Parts: sequence; C-alpha cells; structure tokens
Amino acid sequence: MAYNVLVMAEVEPYRTILPMIEEQCRVVRWHPDDDAWRAELGDIDGIYVYAHIKVGPELMDSMPKLKVISNFGVGVDHVDLAAAQQRGIPVGNTPNVLDGATADITFALLLAGARNIVKGDHFARGPNFVEYDPSFMLGQEVHHQTLGIVGLGNIGYQVARRAQGFDMTVLYHNRNRNAQAEAELGVRYVSLDELLAQSDFVALNMPLTDETRGMIGRRELALMKESAVLVNAARGGVIDHEALLQTLQAGKLHAAALDVTEPEPLPRDHPLFALDNVIIIPHLGSATEQTRQAMSDRSVGNLLAGLEGKELLSRII
Repeated sequence: MAYNVLVMAEVEPYRTILPMIEEQCRVVRWHPDDDAWRAELGDIDGIYVYAHIKVGPELMDSMPKLKVISNFGVGVDHVDLAAAQQRGIPVGNTPNVLDGATADITFALLLAGARNIVKGDHFARGPNFVEYDPSFMLGQEVHHQTLGIVGLGNIGYQVARRAQGFDMTVLYHNRNRNAQAEAELGVRYVSLDELLAQSDFVALNMPLTDETRGMIGRRELALMKESAVLVNAARGGVIDHEALLQTLQAGKLHAAALDVTEPEPLPRDHPLFALDNVIIIPHLGSATEQTRQAMSDRSVGNLLAGLEGKELLSRII
C-alpha cells in the first residue's frame, strides 16, 4: 500500500529526500499560500517537516490517520511535542549525525569573530588597502583563552573537544551537569552568570525551549567582557536581538557571530546589518554534503519506520 505523506517545506527539499519518500509513498506538498493540500488531510499517514513550520494540535487533529511526524534536523521547537505525545504520534529527529558539522561552524564563527576574518576580507578587497599596518584591525587571541559553552549536549561536547586543540579553559552551563564531559574533557560547571563574566568566548549550543527563549538578554550581555565574542549556533530566539543590537552599537562586545537569528531570515533593513562587529551567516550549522545526506537518510528512515509501525531510528517522543 502507498502511504500519503504531507511534505512541509518552504523551499525545495534536499535533492535526495523526495526520491527516497516517493519510492514508497505518495507526496502531498504543503504550501503557505495555497490551501489545496488541506483537502487531502483526512488521508495523510505521515508528516515530513523540512523547515521550521509550525506543527500544532489543530493540524494533527485534522489528520485522523496520522502515524508519524519526521523532522529534518535536531531542533523540534516548531513541533508541539506535548500534543503529539497526547495523541500517541511518535516524533523523529536527526540527533548525532550533525554534531560534528555544527561544532565546526561554532568554531568557525568563534575564530572569525575573534580575528576579524569577515571585516578583514572586506577591507582587503576594497580600495583602502594600499599598505600593511601592523597596528590595524587587532583581534582577540583564541588559544589559552576561556570558552564558556551554554548547552553541553552532543553538539556542545564536540565544541569542547575542539577547544582542547586551542588549549582553552572550558566552562559550561547546562540544565544538568555532564559528568562524562567533566571526566573526559576537564570542563568545569558554573552558573550562567559566572560563565558570562569569566569567558572570553561564549558559545550558545542549547535547544530553544520556554526556559531558554530570550536567555541572553540585556542583563546577561552586560555581564560579558567587552573583549568577548558571542557565538550563536543554537536558535535565534535564545538571544534578545534588540539587547544585542544595543550592546554591539555601544561597543560593549568585541563581536557577535550568528548562524541563526530571530526571525530567520532577518528583514533586509535590520539594523544589525549596518554593524561591522557582527557576523551573520544563513543557518549553515549542518550544511555540508556529508551531513545533509546523513540527515536525509535518518529523517526519511524515521518517516518510513513510523508509517510501517516500527520503532523510529531517532525518536524524541
């Protein structure tokens, strides 16, 4: 039997996803501006989410045959997990397969923010670079400095591993202490305030939840060193963007380096774009050929397993 799958995507899904789904399923395409797909909800067996599109109880209740929700990515803050659990609908995501790539982008942003890589690139291409000045565009050292990681889960653990190569002292703050990381990597648990005050670099790698939304606001930013670099490879919503804008405008941070924003993307006239002490990239955390394929395999595998009533490869609830 062919299953009916609602593919929720604002852009065309990664190139191997639809062929893998269509081998066993009939695809119904979601569209934000066209309600034609709603006429088929009564026959939908599974949802495949390829973006941060809200999946709430009303949508679930419109699909009496719904067996599974599969998400492309780890973060599922856009899926109402409590509603899915109440309805007995398993939700799958893609943990572990993207930890290394996201840790890499965290460190890439850290280094770029510390050493003025983006600003330096722009200057080197411009008309004003006509002589070398050793006193110009001084950055912050990375080696032997203190890195504070907020959210020492799978990705945060990999960030801490990379910090060892730079002889960094690593502090972390988490909902729960990570005994494995403390034993294997020598990281030290501290309060959030202590982490912000002591760290030369702060890496945000936590999930977006009710507790973490807006966690880094005006008070928290004021605790950080003026020479510090703030890196966000988590979700845009963990930072108060207005507070960040004011902090950067006042020169109270050396730099911020953001893989994610709130909203995403930012409006094209957002004032953050006018600042040269902020780096913004378009959510590239897991964007490698190898990781995207692994995410596709895992998420489609979750979908097909759920449709067949089997255990998901990676089930979050």
